[in-house]
Amino acid sequence: MKKALVTLLLGMLLAPMLAVIGVGVLINPAVTNQAMCIASGVILGPVPDELEVTTADGTTFTLNRQQLTHAATIIETGARTPGIGRDGITIALMAALTESTLRQLANTGAYPESGDFPNDGNGSDHDSLGLFQMRPATGWGTVAELMDTSYQARAFYGGPDGPNHPSPRGLLDIPGWQQMDKGEAAQAVEVSAYPDRYRNYEPTARTILQALTAGGGTGSGVPGDADIPETTALVFPLPNGTYTHTSDFGWRSDPFTGERSFHAGTDWAAADGTPIFALADGVVTYAGMVGGTSGQITIEHTIDGERIASVYIHMWAHGIHVQAGDRVIAGQHIGDVGSSGRSTGPHLHFQLHPGGAGASPVDAIPWLAEHGVEGLDVPTGGGPGCAF
Repeated sequence: MKKALVTLLLGMLLAPMLAVIGVGVLINPAVTNQAMCIASGVILGPVPDELEVTTADGTTFTLNRQQLTHAATIIETGARTPGIGRDGITIALMAALTESTLRQLANTGAYPESGDFPNDGNGSDHDSLGLFQMRPATGWGTVAELMDTSYQARAFYGGPDGPNHPSPRGLLDIPGWQQMDKGEAAQAVEVSAYPDRYRNYEPTARTILQALTAGGGTGSGVPGDADIPETTALVFPLPNGTYTHTSDFGWRSDPFTGERSFHAGTDWAAADGTPIFALADGVVTYAGMVGGTSGQITIEHTIDGERIASVYIHMWAHGIHVQAGDRVIAGQHIGDVGSSGRSTGPHLHFQLHPGGAGASPVDAIPWLAEHGVEGLDVPTGGGPGCAF
């Protein structure tokens, strides 16, 4: 048996005893998340020959393969940069779209030698160069460095390992960038004379990120997206040793009314803030507060050729770390255990729906045992502060 199944069975047998002492032996979820802030869960897929995109003001245009290859460089660099994640990559794409329309521009008027490097044309904005229109004179790098797209991407992301640290500031050097409007965050790095331009490219950046990441295809990645590839792994939704099984799937006495009612999921008690892992690779189709009171994440997967939806309930609003349309990987830290909605204490209510979210749920315990889920001590990526 897999470790996860053994843990499940022991939890079921020892639940009455463990319910009293379980909380005292839980691992620290903050430490677990901190250890995994180096993983992004963003996986670059094939680069298409072209992609039609639309800006916030309704302007539609087509990006060619060269522009999308530069976008792929930005995505791949961000995926390897601790603390960046999807939000940071989106901001970088917005900046590069605004500054150069994802073109690596020389500037032979200011730097004749820049034309000797591979480029997509000649720019003329003062002495700026490349995808992000960075200036050698302000310390972003030499002409040779700035004519390298990978260098420009690393410089934009910045941080202690950035090539321009500590100044000029990259995204990771901007205090509180994760809480900023994305256009404001892009402006904080670029320091443009036209700060409002970046917001216009947010939907364009999201379309690019969706299309170029693994399994993204050209779909929207929102509910109804049929392009969900077969999962690469199956992972138990809570870290090893952090939970106690407290309630089964099926008929039970309602803990609030005492009346007989059907419980559509399985409950595992865990400390408030314990990381919740994605069961499998998939697309988030809902992430938010149902009725304004109960946190819920729904993910659609393809498992053994079948559409399966997994549902995670009772997170606090601040404990939801994904949004509808995100593509996640098995074991990704998608949320934190909470006690929102109709809940008697911190726990994860977990549901499985073969056939998709609109289909009837099944008992998760035998399904997980039959499919041999893997138990993890730490997530494969994601979580608060990492914006994965």
